[in-house]
Amino acid sequence: MVLQDQTHVDIIEDFEPTLIEQLIALSQKHDFLIFEDRKFADIGSSLSKPIIAVPIRAIEIGNTVALQYAAGVHKIASWSHITNAHAVPGPSIITGLASVGKPLGRGLLLLAEMSTAGTLARGAYTEEAVRMARAHRYFVIGFIAQRRMDGVGLQDGESAVDEDFLILTPGVGLDVKGDGMGQQYRTPKQVVHDDGCDVIIVGRGIYGDPKNLDVRKVQEQAERYKREGWKAYLERVKQT
Repeated sequence: MVLQDQTHVDIIEDFEPTLIEQLIALSQKHDFLIFEDRKFADIGSSLSKPIIAVPIRAIEIGNTVALQYAAGVHKIASWSHITNAHAVPGPSIITGLASVGKPLGRGLLLLAEMSTAGTLARGAYTEEAVRMARAHRYFVIGFIAQRRMDGVGLQDGESAVDEDFLILTPGVGLDVKGDGMGQQYRTPKQVVHDDGCDVIIVGRGIYGDPKNLDVRKVQEQAERYKREGWKAYLERVKQT
C-alpha cells in the first residue's frame, strides 16, 4: 500500500497553491498522508501565540523555524501531515515546530540516521536524537533511521517498554546499491525484515529518470516495491 506521498515542495519551479489543493484532494480520495521532507534545522522556539487558522501571515511574531513551517510561500503546516527535522539545534527545534504543528494535528520525524556514505548522524548524535524524541512524544512520532531505535540512548533507570516510535527508512532499492553521489541502497528485506523498520521510502527506484517518466513503468515499480515490502513485513512478524 502507499502510506504516504513524500514531497520536496521547495524544488518545484512553477509552484502554485492550486498544486497543494490537488495534492490534498488526492490524499483524501486515496487515503494517504502527505510528508514534506523539509529537514528543518534552524533556530527553534515557539511562536508568541498558537496559530490555528490558515492562511498564515508572516506578521506573526516568532522565530525562524516556526515561521519556515507556518508561513512563507509554501505554508507547509497547513497541508503536510508529517514533516521532519534534524536534531542539531537541540530540543528547541521540536518545541518551535510543535507550537505550529501540534494545534493542527501534525506530527514530526527526527532524523536519527541517514543513508548516505560518511554521514555524521550516528553514535552519540543518534542517541541524543532519540532522547529528544522521548522527551517530546506529544509531537514526535518517529524517526528517519536505518534500524529500530528501541532502547537507543536509554539512561540509567529508564525503560524502552511501550516505545512505539515509527521508523521510516530511505535508501531503499532493488536494482542498485548506490548512485555515485553517496546514497547507499538496501533492499526492502534488509530494511523491514532484518532491521525492523516500519516504512520504506522509495524515490528513484520507482520513478527512474525524471526526464523520461513512463507512467506504466512507475506503476509497475510501485507495485513491485509494495509486494517486496509487505512480504518482508509478513516474514518478520512470523518470527515474533
